[in-house]
Amino acid sequence: MKQLKEDLQTLTNDLKALAKKTEKLMKGVDKLEKTQAKAGVKAKVRKGGVKKATVKEPAAKKGKAGTASEQVVKIIRRGKEGVDVPTLIKKSGFEDKKMRNIINRVLKQGKIRRVARGVYVAV
Repeated sequence: MKQLKEDLQTLTNDLKALAKKTEKLMKGVDKLEKTQAKAGVKAKVRKGGVKKATVKEPAAKKGKAGTASEQVVKIIRRGKEGVDVPTLIKKSGFEDKKMRNIINRVLKQGKIRRVARGVYVAV
């Protein structure tokens, strides 16, 4: 009987701890919903009361290409007989280290090819 009473007490303490954790999670979810509402995310209620979050798509950007890699490929495409690295750095405004990383990445993707040492052409 004494063992049963101790087990019930332990179970009661565990349930209280679980209830506290659940409350903490619910507060976190409420906080997340508020921040998403500010950011333009709407929640749609589906059958069964489950919410599905939908994100508004941002307006299309005008002007420069999206990523640094896209900018570099765009510059290379404009060059008829290939573009060398100093010209790429000058036109893009990127530093030497960043330009080397971009060129290496774009080469691996197959978007450009090396014509001569330091000269690249779009594929």
